[in-house]
Amino acid sequence: MNQRKLIVIDPGHGGIDSGAIGVNDVLEKTIVLDIAKEVLRLNRDLYKDTLDIYLTRYSDTLISLGQRMKLAKVLRADFFVSIHCNNASRREAHGIEVYFDGANKRSKQLAVLFAFGLSDKLGFKNRGVKYGNFQVLRQTTDIPSVLLELGFLSNSEEAAHNTNAASISGFALLILETLLEFLRDD
Repeated sequence: MNQRKLIVIDPGHGGIDSGAIGVNDVLEKTIVLDIAKEVLRLNRDLYKDTLDIYLTRYSDTLISLGQRMKLAKVLRADFFVSIHCNNASRREAHGIEVYFDGANKRSKQLAVLFAFGLSDKLGFKNRGVKYGNFQVLRQTTDIPSVLLELGFLSNSEEAAHNTNAASISGFALLILETLLEFLRDD
């Protein structure tokens, strides 16, 4: 890795858009922002800013999907990672899902790496790597882009896990390690 790679991390939702509301009343927008901020902190403290990381939002504000994509394009990001939590009417639903857009082969490779890490290193059930027709992925096909669904807030066990400070650090560390591993293998 000769030069610092620029990563845009997108903590989904924000402002009036809470995203999923967990069984424990936790809001998806809060969890994903906490994870994104922890990615920044760990990159600074553990990795001496090895990656150049920008967030699409740094506070509880609503940023349009178009603005999120515009930021990635203006910054000429090397990677785009959107962070979310899942929700289902069936309370037993659990596990992680990783989405990519089929227009970029490297996105699928990155998605597979994330899914493996989330299941193998963090112990989540791997619900698969899937094609996702999400705007944040459709509009970033020129760079490797993934959307992470980090467990179900409708599942009491995963909702409790996702609000734990150690779990937030674990997700953030896994995101950093996966990106660095992908860059090493690239």
